[in-house]
Amino acid sequence: MEESPRSRTVITSHSSPHLDNFSTSTLAYDKHFIRTVPGFLIFAEIVFGLLVWTLIGGTEYFRVSAFGWVMFVAVFYWVLTVFFLIIYLTMAYTRIPQVPWTTVGLCFNGSAAVLYLTAAAVDAASISRAGKSQHDFNSWAASTFFAFVVALCYAGNTYFSLKSWRQQEEGH
Repeated sequence: MEESPRSRTVITSHSSPHLDNFSTSTLAYDKHFIRTVPGFLIFAEIVFGLLVWTLIGGTEYFRVSAFGWVMFVAVFYWVLTVFFLIIYLTMAYTRIPQVPWTTVGLCFNGSAAVLYLTAAAVDAASISRAGKSQHDFNSWAASTFFAFVVALCYAGNTYFSLKSWRQQEEGH
């Protein structure tokens, strides 16, 4: 077969091997977020949540199986809350518009409030099992107090997430 005498277009590009994997996009930093009520509540959830699981972790909690639930809830939501704080501070949620962030926030905060409340109740009910250890008793009593504080913080953030979710739904 003979080629037709049409002209061909050849596209060439030049790239530096050092810039092939370089992204020029940057994440923003929302320095005002932490000054909002939801930002303050997230910060409080992280600080007080850390106190909950470190106060329990510094004892012989493994002797009381109920503390396994408290530790699971405290550590699980602490890690996820740190993750969400980073997402909000860097405004990464603006780069991933496919995720319904208001719904995710509402579900996250609502589940955290409910599960933290159950963990705080389990924590409170388990204090008497400290036996003769004054250290365990004091640590578990303090962790109970902070677990209820964290549950209140998540309940507050649930309220603000619900407000945001309703506003978004009314906008559509």
